[in-house]
Amino acid sequence: MLIKECKGYELEKAQPNTSEDFFNRSEVTFVDNGEEKTFHLLYIRYFDEAFSQFTPFKEDPVFTVENKHIYFKDIVGIVCLLKNPGFRFRKRVYINTIEDFESYFKDIDYKKLNQMFVELISKGQIVIGSPLDYVVHS
Repeated sequence: MLIKECKGYELEKAQPNTSEDFFNRSEVTFVDNGEEKTFHLLYIRYFDEAFSQFTPFKEDPVFTVENKHIYFKDIVGIVCLLKNPGFRFRKRVYINTIEDFESYFKDIDYKKLNQMFVELISKGQIVIGSPLDYVVHS
């Protein structure tokens, strides 16, 4: 799988009576079997405030690569794709419980995740052979 872009952002209210401002979206653009796809992960914004409870990161941005800040919301989509490769076949996923959200971050190799973003920023893309390469094996 060829990863072309990982980004995240906070949703904003489209209308006064909507609740978009309680959510974040993390997107991963990738090429799988010659087809370019974008995976959209929607999650509750509060999870960004709690990430230090289930990751080694203590502050946002979580990485800085070539003077570019990588925020937690930028890594959420790729982490979920790595832990659940079946998401490659879905366009959208919504996570609304902290337990489900935390489970995706369990056993992630954060050093390799950082290296992934170094290569992604420097080369503009990265090839992932196996998602298992980014999971710590006990």
